[in-house]
Amino acid sequence: MEPSFDLMTTAERILYVQDLWDRIAPEAEQAPLTAAQAAEIDRRVEDSLAHPERSVPWEVAREQMRRRV
Repeated sequence: MEPSFDLMTTAERILYVQDLWDRIAPEAEQAPLTAAQAAEIDRRVEDSLAHPERSVPWEVAREQMRRRV
């Protein structure tokens, strides 16, 4: 990691990472999933279908996250 990054404030580092992500995201969306990633998605879908009582509706999850911030 560059020394200049270590000298940045937390807010500056967050902005830097957000800008970096904005540049990477369009390319990342086009990248194919690895076999491990696809297997993990399949496992999670199977688990959620087998145990729907463990699921939390998006609205509830979103509200819980907002309260943490």
